[in-house]
Amino acid sequence: MLEISARISIPERELEFLTMRAGGPGGQHVNKTDSAVQLRFDYANSPSLPDSYKAALGGMKDNRILPSGWILIRCDSDRSQLQNKETTRAALVALLQQAGRPIKVRRATKPGKAAKARRVDSKTHRGKIKSGRGKVKL
Repeated sequence: MLEISARISIPERELEFLTMRAGGPGGQHVNKTDSAVQLRFDYANSPSLPDSYKAALGGMKDNRILPSGWILIRCDSDRSQLQNKETTRAALVALLQQAGRPIKVRRATKPGKAAKARRVDSKTHRGKIKSGRGKVKL
């Protein structure tokens, strides 16, 4: 079970892991082992994920979230397949926890009296400086 929060957990059978060969440095080891891991999760059809999470995931701007309702997370940073698998799980948990956070509503505010006074004072001061740049009258 993948624990997202106290009330939400995803069973292992809903997660698909694909292994592949990783690129980059590593010598002959890279050419022999499938150490890169891709995690696939169908969040749109998942019975264990609440609708609020699904709606939040659909609205998120993340290139790991596909419009078809799948989440694809790939990791090939470690030489160990097991470590890469754990890294992809942690990334999925972080992504789902981010989707579960409520959106903070912005309240419009107005500048205070002191801020308005500072703005007006700076404008008049700047105007006096500029007025002193004119021709000198004798």
